Amino acid sequence: MNWYDYIACFFAGMFLANVVPHFVHGISGDRFPTPFAHPRGKGLSSPTVNVVWALLNLVVGYILFRIGKVSNGGESALGIFFSGIALISTMLSVRFTKKQVK
Repeated sequence: MNWYDYIACFFAGMFLANVVPHFVHGISGDRFPTPFAHPRGKGLSSPTVNVVWALLNLVVGYILFRIGKVSNGGESALGIFFSGIALISTMLSVRFTKKQVK
């Protein structure tokens, strides 16, 4: 595998993990922060925006998953993929504790 395959693996994990909170909040009818909220990333976006944002993350994550050859790239590719999931999950858990409640 090339170095850029590993980068794709890492970002695939990040994008795919980011699907979960936005999709769950969106289909539950809850407002939740997105990059499109005002103020950016801190305000709350509509459930529809969250579902669309989740689906966009899903598409990008899937494309990166395929480019990074996560499923057939061996244990190192899988480890880097899961490290992307762990990093974004940890970062977002801290970030979303500060979300506005309305």
